[in-house]
Amino acid sequence: MTATIIDGKAFAARVREKVGVHAARLHSEHGLIPGLAVVLVGEDPASAVYVKNKGIQTQAAGMNSYEHKLPADTTEQTLLALIARLNADPAVHGILVQLPLPAHLNADLVINAIDPAKDVDGFHISNVGLLGTGQKAMVPCTPLGCLMMLRDHLGDLSGMNAVVVGRSNIVGKPMAQLLLGESCTVTIAHSRTRDLPEVCRRADILVAAVGRPEMIPGDWVKPGATVIDVGINRIERDGKSRLVGDVHFASAVQVAGAITPVPGGVGPMTIACLLANTVTACCRAHGLPEPEGLTA
Repeated sequence: MTATIIDGKAFAARVREKVGVHAARLHSEHGLIPGLAVVLVGEDPASAVYVKNKGIQTQAAGMNSYEHKLPADTTEQTLLALIARLNADPAVHGILVQLPLPAHLNADLVINAIDPAKDVDGFHISNVGLLGTGQKAMVPCTPLGCLMMLRDHLGDLSGMNAVVVGRSNIVGKPMAQLLLGESCTVTIAHSRTRDLPEVCRRADILVAAVGRPEMIPGDWVKPGATVIDVGINRIERDGKSRLVGDVHFASAVQVAGAITPVPGGVGPMTIACLLANTVTACCRAHGLPEPEGLTA
């Protein structure tokens, strides 16, 4: 058996198209243009490229993009003052502070200074608490993208055994909460889980988010399972640099029922869901119906 490949690039394009339709409707019917403000502190090359791509895709979806680039030695006071201005700006519906921040800045303090209603990354402690108690929240982009792909491929997830390998605040924990919300039976596994291979083999849905290249081989995968590989790891092989996931794709694709590739799987969904969250935040700010299919 060879697994169905879940094409995240194509799925993300469909999500961005939906976002564009909703953004156009907000403009034509209500005179609103969703606005996303992205704050970059320092000169990290990968972060700079990521921020540039966010700006391009935001504008392509018919939304306003506001970029704020600050030097690496920016003080905490200066950064918090900028966030306060963005919180108060009615043209800004979503605020994202690009991580990682320089070491002298307290990331938790900065994230929790963002208005929770504008926290389109879903990292504010209020949104974490709302998600954990099953209430309406801004949901982290990567887990939201994973959930969208799972719903699209599997339909009703109720009753399925789901295993999330990884317990990060950014992916693992919110992913588990989302799957609980879909009435899955959820296990969070990690590096200290006893008999991790056997735990993985019980999963109808296996989400790998550990940041270890090809850690999960095909013989850890239940035949017919749906595998979502969140990992993006750069390795050297045969003298060439390449990207691989947390799952050993070549062996897992022979066992799974469906699998996301790396690259081209979960990755493209992150920015698409950031745009979706910005439209959702705009709708909530003005008491308008939320776009269907773009929320958890």
